[in-house]
Amino acid sequence: MTTLTHDTAVRSRLRSGLLFALLSASSFGLSGPLARGLMNAGWTSAAAVAVRVLLAAAVLAPFAAIQLRGDWKPVRENMKLLVAYGLLAVAGTQLTFFNAVAHMEVGVALLVEFTAPIAVVGWLWLNKGEKPGALTVFGAVLGLLGLVLVLDLVSGLSATGVGLLWALGSMVGAAFYFVLSAHGGEAVPGTVLAAGGLLIGGLALLAVGAIGILPLRMTTNPVVFQDFTVAWWIPLLVLGVVTGALSYVSGIAATRRLGSRLASFVALSEVLAALIFAWLLLGEAPGLIQLFGGALILAGVIIVRLGEPALTEAG
Repeated sequence: MTTLTHDTAVRSRLRSGLLFALLSASSFGLSGPLARGLMNAGWTSAAAVAVRVLLAAAVLAPFAAIQLRGDWKPVRENMKLLVAYGLLAVAGTQLTFFNAVAHMEVGVALLVEFTAPIAVVGWLWLNKGEKPGALTVFGAVLGLLGLVLVLDLVSGLSATGVGLLWALGSMVGAAFYFVLSAHGGEAVPGTVLAAGGLLIGGLALLAVGAIGILPLRMTTNPVVFQDFTVAWWIPLLVLGVVTGALSYVSGIAATRRLGSRLASFVALSEVLAALIFAWLLLGEAPGLIQLFGGALILAGVIIVRLGEPALTEAG
């Protein structure tokens, strides 16, 4: 009876972890098309992201305060984790990615950034001795091949050395996102980690913009999508609440249930989600080769899951 109860708990943890991971990937995938609409209306990408991150922090702050119940000890004792999450997983990833796309194609920069699961696998191997099995390696290769097809890079790649360095920086930031999201456990509730990290990251992005590294420009022009036009604040609100608050909280919840390695591979589905949302909002219909690439990504995630060690109740 005890074994059955344990197995049921583990399966429930796996199911909820996968659902949280897919919710996070889908939410993150919506951010690109919404931000494109704002940028077409005159916003700079840095301004859209900074407002998105700070709005998400404001949305999560009351929930984080409720979870803390007036006890700020977890925040004080884990301030290094919150600062690292904010500067590396939030601000650092955004800053390096924006600098990368200034020197190379967006698709190539995305491809480099989304090799983060391999960095996570390598870190776990070197730091914790968790050597990947054959299924994990095969699933990783399949997922990355699907990523190349989804980004439609089969026609050739071009990039500068500076651009590649910035893109590698964004890959490291993305890897930190998964590794740091798995930390804290019961010591730092996921909402507290997300709210604190987003606030720190948002303030860092504003500081970077203030000194001129990233341009910050906002407008109140209407935002035009494929079949409709909305006021500027509507996509901004969705960016903050859905692609900011919801995506980071669900991402942390997923990583704490699945582990940083499996969660990072499920996150590859973000690119497929972005493709679908771009189709619906911007009229950018995917080709057959991109849909096939999406199928490979999903197959790779399943194979990586099969290659993972059995989950325990502790995660």
